[in-house]
Amino acid sequence: MAGDAARSDAERARDSGARKLPALAALRTLGRVWRFVRPYRREVAFAAIALVVAAGAVLTIGQGLKFVIDQGLAAGSPGELNRTLAFMLGVIVVMASATYARFYYVSWLGERVIADLRRAVFDHLLSLPPGYFEVTRTGEVISRLTNDTTMLETVIGSSVSMAIRNLLLMVGGIVLLALTSPKLTVLVLVGVPVVLVPILFFGRRVRRLSRTSQDRIGDVGAYVDEALHEIRTVQAYGHEGEDRRQFGGRVESAFAAALARIRQRAFLVAVVIFLVFGAIGVILWIGGHDVVAGRISGGELSAFVFYAVLVAGAAGAISEVVGDIQRAAGATERLFELLAIAPEIRAPTHPVALPEPAAGSVAFDEVTFAYPSRPDTPALAGFSLAVAPGEKVALVGPSGAGKTTVFQLLLRFYDPQQGRITIDGVDLRDADPSAVRARLALVPQEPVIFAASVADNVRYGRPEASDAAVHAACEAAFATEFIERLPEGYASFLGERGVRLSGGQRQRLAIARAILADRPVLLLDEATSALDAHSERMVQMALERLMAGRTVLIIAHRLATIRHVDRIAVLEHGRLVATGTHDELTRTNPLYARLSALQFGTLDAPAAAAEATPAASRPAAVK
Repeated sequence: MAGDAARSDAERARDSGARKLPALAALRTLGRVWRFVRPYRREVAFAAIALVVAAGAVLTIGQGLKFVIDQGLAAGSPGELNRTLAFMLGVIVVMASATYARFYYVSWLGERVIADLRRAVFDHLLSLPPGYFEVTRTGEVISRLTNDTTMLETVIGSSVSMAIRNLLLMVGGIVLLALTSPKLTVLVLVGVPVVLVPILFFGRRVRRLSRTSQDRIGDVGAYVDEALHEIRTVQAYGHEGEDRRQFGGRVESAFAAALARIRQRAFLVAVVIFLVFGAIGVILWIGGHDVVAGRISGGELSAFVFYAVLVAGAAGAISEVVGDIQRAAGATERLFELLAIAPEIRAPTHPVALPEPAAGSVAFDEVTFAYPSRPDTPALAGFSLAVAPGEKVALVGPSGAGKTTVFQLLLRFYDPQQGRITIDGVDLRDADPSAVRARLALVPQEPVIFAASVADNVRYGRPEASDAAVHAACEAAFATEFIERLPEGYASFLGERGVRLSGGQRQRLAIARAILADRPVLLLDEATSALDAHSERMVQMALERLMAGRTVLIIAHRLATIRHVDRIAVLEHGRLVATGTHDELTRTNPLYARLSALQFGTLDAPAAAAEATPAASRPAAVK
């Protein structure tokens, strides 16, 4: 199976998205997200106010603790104790309320901004031509749209506010430490790095092991997805035992990675407990002697310990957040790289409107084109063909002759390097691509059925169409007879890629979709070449209805189905070599005559296949 290749792609995507940038560069990169945050300045202001209030309340708790001990407990006054405790309770209420507001607005902001960013990236991806995806891994793009945005959401919706909050706590805590006891403050400032260094060292190892553990879990998920998606092939070849063995190996690898992470994390927790409480013990020992000597009060020592723990915790939290911000900056770079890609196929500044009503004429004039992935191999070379309104023209030729390329260019998925293509006299490069595609209906050889209902699939070309129009299109495509047998009729869910339908049924739904779209030019990649006799007859009847009154270009795989078209165009090596009717071409064109003889059995099959194969693709003779 292809699990290993898929895993390596996934790991590369995760590594690329998780790469770290220098701190200042990371902040500058994250600043690019501001244009998505800007519309929600009010929520940002609410979150900032709540954050400052919550941090102030936390710092005030230390002073409240001092008052409770010095003015309540030490003074032995129940009334004073009640007042100081009431003050503490009020501070806690303010802190809890502000924390709720901060958490709500910051989390809302993170989710809202990432939702907008995902929509912007997806909208932009839909504007990119197929040529971009021909040279780009789809899995990499999906990783950016999902994993990278999730990483960024964590930073916007949590990490940034945590960093600011802990920075305020650390600065405020140090100031209050200095006001309480300068001597002990020096001790804390010297001791905090001693405590933090081993925490940061082991923390990085835990994060690295966590990423490894996630990678192994990803391997498990990828293998399950592939095995279950291709369950028919798995069972048909009796591969269950091997799949169980390989899946078990991946599960054990995930367990081993998780165990290493758990072991390291447990050690980190033990180190943190020892260092933090050891440091507190040292502070209490030195501070306790100062209390006994009368240099500070018991309340001041309690407040000092509180602030010392607060400063150490804030410093550790900030160090963690820095790593998150660096990884999110790498993810942001990848997302904005996508947004920066300018689509090669786009509407001109002042597009030329296609004439109304549509006539349906199509013309190729000396068109030369090579695909981006094969720039040195022209798919079409000096290709010219004019199709009159309402004319039915079939494209015939050996594999690689350029038949599919004609459709790709007419749909303006690509622009030719030379020559021009027109619809109703308008050069496609001068028109809006969406207006051009609105004139064309495509019925592919392999029909595309989406994981939706029957009605939604038929409605794909006209989302606003009524139920009556959908039913009429299905009736015209001879699809009603099987739709009515489905459990929920037109509301039946068809499964991924229409798995619940046969090939002929999927094809008739694709034809119904084209009938409902009602466009003047029909592009038909022959739909009957892989069907049984009954399905072929039903589909052929549906196609006859669909073609009526339209300009039709047909990619012909079987010559028997196109003998009654108006004209046949013969292609070879990307060039138009002949046009005419079936009978004319059989007499005048050797290539068409060989293809015809091969299919109708008038020529020895091996010899015909050898003759019909382009010379460049034939194997060298063995001597």
